[in-house]
Amino acid sequence: MTDRLHDKTALITGAASGIGAAIADRFVAEGARVALVDRNEAGAGEVAARLNAAHPDRARVWAADVTDAERIAAVVAEAQAHFGRLDILINGAGVNVFAEPTELSAADWRRCLAVNLEGAWHAIQAVLPAMRKAGYGHIVNIASVHGHRIIPGAFPYPVAKHGLIGLTRSLGVQYAAEGIRVNSISPGLIRTPAAEAWLASLADPEAERARQREILPCKRLGEASEVAYAALFLASDEARFINATDLTMDGGRSQIYHD
Repeated sequence: MTDRLHDKTALITGAASGIGAAIADRFVAEGARVALVDRNEAGAGEVAARLNAAHPDRARVWAADVTDAERIAAVVAEAQAHFGRLDILINGAGVNVFAEPTELSAADWRRCLAVNLEGAWHAIQAVLPAMRKAGYGHIVNIASVHGHRIIPGAFPYPVAKHGLIGLTRSLGVQYAAEGIRVNSISPGLIRTPAAEAWLASLADPEAERARQREILPCKRLGEASEVAYAALFLASDEARFINATDLTMDGGRSQIYHD
């Protein structure tokens, strides 16, 4: 532990598992207090219990769906009251929605945008007033390589992630002079519960896992803890001159021209 986030408070959505939980682990280890927000209250509770066992009273859970703007606003207000302030927002909540475009239902289209794009905006809109008043705030959105490169069969997920990167850049420029930074991270294939569930759903999971490793220059999948370290850097004052920027984390895959 190096206390890179000493005396800082972060609100993390999608904190019950995967990248969100890994970010919570890293932030608390680096001195932060964390508000864990997830619709999976039990899962977030397990994360909080683990964190508080090692670092008492540093984590608290709020159950919320990021698609509910009123609930997110209430959670942000409650977290600010409980911790005294919010310095950092991590928008980690997301959902995979992949479908053949002509067969995509209106409900799935709305769900994809509501969680992956509008959910981030709801949280940002809720934290901005206090951050602007304080003249300080770091926001990190978890985007995706799908926001840079199109993978066939992944529609409409890339639409939302392109929008999230656009949101990052727009707001980063909008509020830069007020001491607020907005950046995003675009992970590639990371070993999360969602990724493992996708692999398990395939006819030959191990063959696909091997194929995915082979097309990566580093010949391995990414780890959630590695994304957490990137979020730590962007959310810390070490990155105070980095703004309105997206960091791609895909092991170099997007730089290769594949057959």
